[in-house]
Amino acid sequence: MVSSDKISPADNPELIRRRFPPVPGELVEFIKKGQRFIIAGHKEPDGDCVGSQLALRNALVRIGKEAIVCSAGPFNRTELKKYNNQFISDSVDDLVRANNWTEGISVIIVDCSNIERVGDIKNDLEKYPLAIIDHHASRNHPESTPEAPVYVDPDAPACTILIHKLITALGLKMTKEEATLLLFGLCTDTGFFRHLTEKNSDVFEAAAKMIRYGASPKKIFRITNGGKSLESRILMGRILSRSELFYDGRLLVSHETLEEYNSFGLKSRDSDHLNQMLMSIEGVEATITIRQERADNCTVSLRSIDKVNVSQIASSFGGGGHKNAAGLTMKGDISHVKQVMLDSFKDIFVR
Repeated sequence: MVSSDKISPADNPELIRRRFPPVPGELVEFIKKGQRFIIAGHKEPDGDCVGSQLALRNALVRIGKEAIVCSAGPFNRTELKKYNNQFISDSVDDLVRANNWTEGISVIIVDCSNIERVGDIKNDLEKYPLAIIDHHASRNHPESTPEAPVYVDPDAPACTILIHKLITALGLKMTKEEATLLLFGLCTDTGFFRHLTEKNSDVFEAAAKMIRYGASPKKIFRITNGGKSLESRILMGRILSRSELFYDGRLLVSHETLEEYNSFGLKSRDSDHLNQMLMSIEGVEATITIRQERADNCTVSLRSIDKVNVSQIASSFGGGGHKNAAGLTMKGDISHVKQVMLDSFKDIFVR
């Protein structure tokens, strides 16, 4: 290990521990004992998932490990396209054989707790020792053991916060590249900090540390908010135009049709800006956006303000997420899914 990679006084582990729950010692030992690591994230990755995977890979390489990142994709989001070529998306087994990895192989899944969410590549991963790093509240977290450590902190607003802590626990300070990746993921999952409250001063301290090591908020904002296509704005306009209010204006519902999904695809999706506009309507406390992806299947995006916990609703249908941002998939067409979701909010909005 290069001496310049050692932590500085500003990164004192005791200070970090006072701000955040500590990284499990079992995870640190899991990494120290391993030789080669496959770092996997969930399918349809976002900036938090991608930033966490790449920053962790870089840190592992700096302590003498071999590491690759894999993802089922797709990398259709504008801000993620430049990272696509760094990920393995096909057979992980083929890559393992090509690199003559015969032993000492471990897997770390980040930003999700269920191996099913990594997509088809899960079949190549299940045979190896597995660790999990996640910040989502879920009932499906596996039991933590030294051979399969689980590091979950639902209070962390982004998985990159946990990777930031892990890098410190490994005795390293961030490089500029890692700091940029971590701030990128943090900004993605916090909506550029607009979802944080007066209770999140520790997150801003972590962000300040990332900036000290070279991450530029200005550049990250340009990456995450620029480069959108005209089609994305046309699709957003259509979804906005069919919005409906329910429960005295407290719940807003809209949808994307199967025809629009087939015409525009995921490349024209701009969920973050769409949700911002929907949630900015006076009196709205929660939103439901339904996207029909097949004749008999829909994806549902749920957003809320303050007290409405959409994660509980999503979890009741096999989905998940955060208190104010969650999602799920459901069999049926838009009409059916819409009614089911309206019924599920009745207990919240009808007293």
